Amino acid sequence: MTPRFIRRAREAALGYLLILPAIAAFGLFIFYPLVKTAYLGFFLAPPFPNLPSHYVGFHQYGQILGSSDFRDSLGRTGLFVLYTVPIGIVLGLALANLAQKKLPGIRLFRTIFSSSVATSVAVASVLFFTLLNPEVGLLSYAFGKEGGNGILADPHWALPAIALVTIWQNIGFTFILMSAALQSLPEDVLEASMVDGASSGVRFRRITLPLLSPILFFAVVIGVISGFQAFGQIDLLTQGGPNHATLVLIYDLYQQAFQFNNPGYAAVLSVALFFILLVLTFVQFWFFQRRVSYAN
Repeated sequence: MTPRFIRRAREAALGYLLILPAIAAFGLFIFYPLVKTAYLGFFLAPPFPNLPSHYVGFHQYGQILGSSDFRDSLGRTGLFVLYTVPIGIVLGLALANLAQKKLPGIRLFRTIFSSSVATSVAVASVLFFTLLNPEVGLLSYAFGKEGGNGILADPHWALPAIALVTIWQNIGFTFILMSAALQSLPEDVLEASMVDGASSGVRFRRITLPLLSPILFFAVVIGVISGFQAFGQIDLLTQGGPNHATLVLIYDLYQQAFQFNNPGYAAVLSVALFFILLVLTFVQFWFFQRRVSYAN
């Protein structure tokens, strides 16, 4: 063996040694739980917890993933994502664009716009539970829902109300992302467009948005993943009701695992959720890869 080959072998061995802790952590906390969860989906849990589970193979996967309950919960989850992601990104971008203006007191408004980033799910849920209260809630009064059971008890309004809570809680993070991206735009390009006589609308549509495409792409991917995993606000405000109106996929998984003592069913939902997010992420990368410009 030549000295060059020995040197490359030592470098490769050192590289594998350095990444070994990361591989071990991923294997222990990500890959092993995923494989274990997929394995649990092959077993049907009995109605009584003291009885052993029995192996049913892929029958349980087919039965659950082909059921109307799964399609309904997946549809509600997709609708929730459609409520939260586009509106949240548009609002965050609009507030960030407004915060770039040189106006009196704009620093105060920047602080207000970004303040929700430090708000937990529990705090946001309690806040909106009060605002949506049918007796004293300002939002209930504004939407004409004062008295009676209120917005959260209305099957037609419950999911949009949960989406409103989620948008408000995430708006601070989106605002910070968009503000940082706007501040990093090349000023010479913007000034050249102004010299050429381009209006503010044309500059925003033809220059600002293309330059913001990487951060918009990142916000969409993170927003979709976060929307599919939204749990705390649903658990605190509606518990999947009324009439399953807010029973999204992740909350259905939680109920099957911890309330109905059905780990096999929950495992199937967990595996389905993983592959749905995986496919959606790949689709988003495929769709946006030619529409995102990383050049400044």
